[in-house]
Amino acid sequence: MTLEHPQRVMLLDLDGTLTKSDPGIIACVIKAFEAVGVPVPDDAALQRFIGPAIFESMRLNHIPEDKLEEAVHVYRHYYGDAAVFDDPNNPGQKVPGRLYNTLYAGIPEQLGELRKQGYYLAVATCKPEYQAKPVCDHFHLTELVDGVYGASEDNSRVDKESVIRYAFDRIGFDPEQGDRALMVGDRWTDVDGAKACGLDCLGCGWGYAEPNELVEHGAYRVIDHVGELDAAVNEYFAA
Repeated sequence: MTLEHPQRVMLLDLDGTLTKSDPGIIACVIKAFEAVGVPVPDDAALQRFIGPAIFESMRLNHIPEDKLEEAVHVYRHYYGDAAVFDDPNNPGQKVPGRLYNTLYAGIPEQLGELRKQGYYLAVATCKPEYQAKPVCDHFHLTELVDGVYGASEDNSRVDKESVIRYAFDRIGFDPEQGDRALMVGDRWTDVDGAKACGLDCLGCGWGYAEPNELVEHGAYRVIDHVGELDAAVNEYFAA
């Protein structure tokens, strides 16, 4: 889809912004550490896996370089393929890690309102795109947004800055034509990626940021509840 100019674009992180994904991510991380024989990180460190690219988080948590590809392969197997986890939305069914996950209450309503108001809504996630799209399909997010953009499978596009630039290229975003954009996310990776692209970031306090993380990295504002999203976005673009 090519944008008509000028346009107002909302870039939405996925994990911790639209979905509460920590159960599935953490369970798959644990499987990966056990598979390569490296001690499982503590609970605080496991929470930090939500947001950054999995390769980066594995390195930060002392997976040796010679075991890194194996650890990521195991993680992706359980995350994307192996239906071994109890589905929190359908008791009794087994799902892969990506669906061991729930949608934050109020998100569909907020996205519906923003789209009716003429915003271009795009998911922009460091999760590989081939994983992000089935998650968005499963939770009926695909029909509420205009595009889903993620990291590449070959690791050539892994951080939020590169995902944002990729999304902009795909949708024909052009500030010289009056287009404006805002990143919406819950981690420092969202803020840093937005700033690197010359954007502001609206912080989501219901996600996985540590205390003061979003403000310290430069989020222009942090909201604490999903129900504040519509008003906060409108206030930003009205300024």
